[in-house]
Amino acid sequence: MFNQLLRPHIIELAPYSSARDEYSGSEGIFLDANENPLGSVTSKPYNRYPDPHQKHIKYQLSLIKNVEIDNIFLGNGSDEAIDLLIRAFCEPHKDNIIIMPPTYGMYEVSANINAVQIQKVPLDADFQIDLEKLKQTINSNTKIIFLCSPNNPSGNLLKKEDIEYILDNFQGITLLDEAYIDFCADASWIKHLEKYPRLVIIQTFSKAWGLAALRLGMAFAHKDLIAVLNKIKPPYNVSQTTQELVQESLQKEVQKNEMVKEIIVQREYLENKLNNLPFVEKVYPSDANFLLVKMHEAQKIFDYLLSEKIIVRNRVKVIEGCLRISVGTHQENETLIQTLQKYSKH
Repeated sequence: MFNQLLRPHIIELAPYSSARDEYSGSEGIFLDANENPLGSVTSKPYNRYPDPHQKHIKYQLSLIKNVEIDNIFLGNGSDEAIDLLIRAFCEPHKDNIIIMPPTYGMYEVSANINAVQIQKVPLDADFQIDLEKLKQTINSNTKIIFLCSPNNPSGNLLKKEDIEYILDNFQGITLLDEAYIDFCADASWIKHLEKYPRLVIIQTFSKAWGLAALRLGMAFAHKDLIAVLNKIKPPYNVSQTTQELVQESLQKEVQKNEMVKEIIVQREYLENKLNNLPFVEKVYPSDANFLLVKMHEAQKIFDYLLSEKIIVRNRVKVIEGCLRISVGTHQENETLIQTLQKYSKH
């Protein structure tokens, strides 16, 4: 299905065949992978390679996301899926991707690493897609359009009708980054995978699930496209420790949902408090776990907060006068507001 889009040598590529591809059972005498048979120096049996296909996690995810196992890819953070897609579909020095700044920076970094041209179609003043400019920018060598919804760093959802237009008309791959989807009322686009076979959705365990240190990202797409990603990924790209801890976490979805509710409560609290500060020009509406805040003297305020050991994200060079503030605990948010109130009295 995707052969006309794939780089030609990827179609013919013979993937690395690991020992665990030849036998996937858990019982037996394993003399196939040159592992240490005596165990490991830890108290756990980490001398054996992990499941290269993460079957148990995919099974749990298939129930939670209501999607088939064959439609799921797991990688070392969402960044691995981004990089693999560019490597699979974009011929270096020939093809191009389209990004819509301000947006997540790794799309551009991955393209640059792979020597793939980047075309930029900036979001409009409301951080929405400029469809007319996009139509003018797409050409015969445009292989992937990157969309981020809710968008980072602006925090807003992209309009459904604009995403639909792209999916209905663009003949390449559309990647929709839903890293922050848990924090908004709108449902994921995963339910539309059957309708749009060239749609790839990426999500993460780093935000709502609180597992940023484990580095596990998800991609959901047509099974033929997922097969391509599995073909070119490193054989053991997700560690045993990560797999074990994620399997345990997936049994605690209720707890995850409670954390999301609390973060949304704190987001609203933080928004209200920030809006009362005299130097705050605007707090942009957010469907994520952060707020984009436009301030007078944003750079000075950033430096001041840094001196108080409060670290926010400086976006001044990306969006004039703006800082991005992640939603913290109630106590952290209180400390931030009190510190900013002190600044306003300077």
